[in-house]
Amino acid sequence: MSILRKSIAITATAALAFGLTACNRDSAGEGTVTLALSTQTNPFFVELRDGAQDKADELGINLNIQDASDDPSAQINQLNNAATSGTDVVIVNPTDSDAVVPAVESLNNADIPVVAVDRSSNGGDIASFIASDNVAGGKQAADALAAAIGEEGEVLVLQGIAGSSASRDRGQGFTEGIAAYPNIDVVAQQTAGFDRTQGLNVATNLLQAHPNVKAIFAENDEMALGALEALGDRAGSEVFVVGFDGTDDGLQAVDDGRMVATIAQQPSELGAQAVEQAAKLLDEETPEEEVPVEVVTVTRDNVGEFL
Repeated sequence: MSILRKSIAITATAALAFGLTACNRDSAGEGTVTLALSTQTNPFFVELRDGAQDKADELGINLNIQDASDDPSAQINQLNNAATSGTDVVIVNPTDSDAVVPAVESLNNADIPVVAVDRSSNGGDIASFIASDNVAGGKQAADALAAAIGEEGEVLVLQGIAGSSASRDRGQGFTEGIAAYPNIDVVAQQTAGFDRTQGLNVATNLLQAHPNVKAIFAENDEMALGALEALGDRAGSEVFVVGFDGTDDGLQAVDDGRMVATIAQQPSELGAQAVEQAAKLLDEETPEEEVPVEVVTVTRDNVGEFL
């Protein structure tokens, strides 16, 4: 972990750790927590999972990890099973913020607290929501993109999973941010499911339909990397791509000069903080209602601090 990431993580963790004692840790260790992930094919969520597991190991919590493979129905079944399997707290990273609502409500009815991480549920009772400041990050992406193209030109937007809070908030932030640049025209937006292959295919089609595009904003690094494949040698010289997440592959693309910027999250810290809040619930303490995690614009100027 870089010095900058360490300093951000230490600050956030210190705030959460206040009031938790060694005695709390012992009692938290008696519980079982289910972590229901949207997917483990995206490197971002692998890092989130690892951060959660490391924190659970530190606190002596039994962490049961479920993978929905981006299938809302599968996740609903996993959450319904958790409600009857004796789990004490559920941490959910929804595949779809709308589709997950009935399962969250079922957990509420079973008196099982629910913590949401990265994405939230659009209904039911969420005891704590841990997420990056996605709206702010979307605005930062707009600024980075505008700077790369001299504040004028046509741009494309690759959107994430429809119905997810992360896609909604990043899109909102980007739309608000890009409005400050009247000479930039968003000529097309299309969902690419937070997926690299879909990003490649959607970007290829949109670039054919809009040959004068100067930049692409992708709501995560996986789609951005797909867009880079679609652009080939044009990436970083004729067309500039901004991603979101700060994954290892995304950071490397920035360092290589193929991607102009990525908005770096801290997935490991998201996972760790989600388990911290679950520990509070196991100890019958009141968790933080919302835990925002800072995001950072990473360009070639500062990417060395993250690699």
